[in-house]
Amino acid sequence: MPRKSTSSSQSPTTASLALSSIHIRLQTLDKEHQWLLKQIKRKRTELKNFVEQMRSVATDIFNRCHPKFQKLVDIDREIHTLFDEILTGRKLGKQTRKDIEGIYYQLQIARIITPKPKNHPEDEDTELEELFETNEQDDDFSGRRTEEHHQYQEAPPDLDFSSANKSDAARKIRQTFLSLAEIFHPDKVKDGETQMRHTEIMKEINKAYQEGDLARLLEIEQQHQVGKSIDSNSEDDLTRQCTRIEQQNEILTNQYEALKQELRSFKNTPEGAMVSDCRKATREGIDPIGSMAEQVEAEIQTIAAIRDFVRDFREQKITIKEFLCGPVNLRHMTQDAVDDLFEEMFVELGEVMFF
Repeated sequence: MPRKSTSSSQSPTTASLALSSIHIRLQTLDKEHQWLLKQIKRKRTELKNFVEQMRSVATDIFNRCHPKFQKLVDIDREIHTLFDEILTGRKLGKQTRKDIEGIYYQLQIARIITPKPKNHPEDEDTELEELFETNEQDDDFSGRRTEEHHQYQEAPPDLDFSSANKSDAARKIRQTFLSLAEIFHPDKVKDGETQMRHTEIMKEINKAYQEGDLARLLEIEQQHQVGKSIDSNSEDDLTRQCTRIEQQNEILTNQYEALKQELRSFKNTPEGAMVSDCRKATREGIDPIGSMAEQVEAEIQTIAAIRDFVRDFREQKITIKEFLCGPVNLRHMTQDAVDDLFEEMFVELGEVMFF
């Protein structure tokens, strides 16, 4: 009898210890889960703000420097046209032609003018306006992709996980998406006000799903308290919940690392470096875009002098000997100084055009 009594008294104790252990594990996993959600939200906001700053800087450059950059494009076109008229419209000796072609070639390889003249000058009038075409397309797409209900079932993009975990991650995201869609799909309610509310929630769900954003899906789930309830005294329920959160945490960890990598990638681009430089200059009381505009204006004067010099030769206002010596106002500059000046100019123009 004593043995029987001892055996029966150990069973609830063992069960209690097991439950206690699972509760501790669940608490630890949930703490990590909440931390990951918080970090992802913070990093997502940081990434969004940085991209917006990149676009803001590019927009500021575009608005304040566009006329000057366009003037550079126009002068560049004029220089190509002048050389074309000289080489095709004038009677030149063999050596003279060779010397002029050499100067034309040197201007191109030194990037003082573009390597090749534009075949369609009218295209140049719109090349700077195309600067933000991609951004506008992105905005349009963002609005279009939630208009039709069938789009709720589109597959999310590949996630930046190892191939072994890709299918598991995609499956978990899809399961979460489907459980939320089951609750919030507008077609499942009849009340007009509720339907409108569910439509807005479903847009958020669909956006998060298409972006492979498990963190956002879980935020929506928590925000609207639609998670499955569990029995805190059931070892099986608690174990399943631990497994579920553990799997989610693995996906969230990968998502967090992907966000950090994406932010680093943006910061390492020329546009990202420009944002950092603008921040630093602003802190020092300098208007970086204004300084750039002033520098471009100075560069316009230099390249305009070259244009005028070539034009004078075309109009036979100067001799071939004077032409081969170069413009007077550039003679005091070393070749390295000229190269540095125009290299910097075209790098700046290229960065703005690229973004």
